[in-house]
Amino acid sequence: MPKKCYTAQDIKQLAAQKILELRVQKGDLVTPLARDQAREMGLRIIESEAAPSQPQQSLASPGGVGGLEEQVRQIVANLLESEKPTPSSPPGGVVHVDGRSLTMPAFPFEINRPEMDVRLEDVITAKHGSPVAAGFMSLHKGSFPWTLTYDEVQFVIEGELHLITEKGTKIGKPGDVLFVPKGTSLTFSTPQWAKFLYVTYPAEWSG
Repeated sequence: MPKKCYTAQDIKQLAAQKILELRVQKGDLVTPLARDQAREMGLRIIESEAAPSQPQQSLASPGGVGGLEEQVRQIVANLLESEKPTPSSPPGGVVHVDGRSLTMPAFPFEINRPEMDVRLEDVITAKHGSPVAAGFMSLHKGSFPWTLTYDEVQFVIEGELHLITEKGTKIGKPGDVLFVPKGTSLTFSTPQWAKFLYVTYPAEWSG
């Protein structure tokens, strides 16, 4: 009895027909991507443990029928395996963050400024499969020093953000974009209030 090879496309066709079970015989090939597709679509794969009605001769010779069939099956499996996403692909695809309902916790690092209310929240991290991180930061009236061990781009959302370095002060207002290169020592400051979106590289900016 000829063996079958089930691909992800086969699973999609079965699911479209409202078929919730796939019974495969011993020796049939179900590609890894097909198994993933079945799990996503709630289709159960049932593998038969029954032995063939007549024993088949195992041919070790690459030129034999059994050896050739195994080689073909392996080649097909390898080709279909290439359909799977690479490890660098973000798990789950596009990540959506509702920034309007975000609650930011207090800044997790000691800045020795008890009078200031500084808050920060990472919303995109390496856990999302991203090489960069993104988040929101807000600070009320005051200033504190900081040295960046990462590259950072900032987009000012509200208020007025002052970045003070030995070369002078850059003032960011709503709609402005600022770039701070890795290794920069500066002072974050605001006369009243500032909130901005930051994007850092690498993603693990806090170590």
